[in-house]
Amino acid sequence: MEVLYSKIIGEGQPLLILHGYFGMGDNWKSHANKFAEDGFEVHLIDQRNHGRSFHSDAFDYELLVGDLYNYIQYHNLEKVDLLGHSMGGKTVMLFATEYSELVNKLIVADISPRMYPPHHHEILAALNSVDFSKQTSRKLVDEKLAELIGEKGIRQFLAKNVYRKTKDKLAFRFNLKSLTENNSEVGVALPSFTVFEGETLFLRGANSGYISKEDEPLIQVHFPKSKIKTIANTGHWLHAENPKDFYKEALLFFK
Repeated sequence: MEVLYSKIIGEGQPLLILHGYFGMGDNWKSHANKFAEDGFEVHLIDQRNHGRSFHSDAFDYELLVGDLYNYIQYHNLEKVDLLGHSMGGKTVMLFATEYSELVNKLIVADISPRMYPPHHHEILAALNSVDFSKQTSRKLVDEKLAELIGEKGIRQFLAKNVYRKTKDKLAFRFNLKSLTENNSEVGVALPSFTVFEGETLFLRGANSGYISKEDEPLIQVHFPKSKIKTIANTGHWLHAENPKDFYKEALLFFK
């Protein structure tokens, strides 16, 4: 059994944080440090095919949930708090409905249980256009990505996955081949008739379309004890765009 890579910070109530597509646990480090100061043992987890965790051709939410279950068993954790953003939000939603006895409270950041049509095509095309035998520096990688991705913030986020594989060759930490082939899995809906009865908080970005008014009844069906709060002046990356308000709402809910 392969166990997901994680960084564990602090002591206290276990809080497991799951990143989004193309992300890694490290993206949440500043929030993790704060949670640790407030009495949590924070687990910054890299999901399969991301960060420093194992690579696999197979990739769907049932597998991601199984990975999380194995991780919790391996670390002898009991009632955990879960926080998942985007793809990580889909993982923790499904996990909570399947293993409710292991979950204390749940925060889902800017994603709903519905199906999202496959997107990220430009990002995948840009990443697949990188040839590390030609793009031998971070600057050259950025220039290559810029041909298809205009937004500097997105390129910087993706560039966090570039590392030195050998003395003179760069590589991506994520498993680009598997993520490209399984792109349609990322948007799948939470299965019908799945319910988590525990306390749940959905945090949405005020300028993000990921959780709409139309999603609210569906959220209530799957998560009858849920609240939805909006984080001002943020899009999909709400935890990075308004970290102060995001953290305040999350801590208030977990405490």
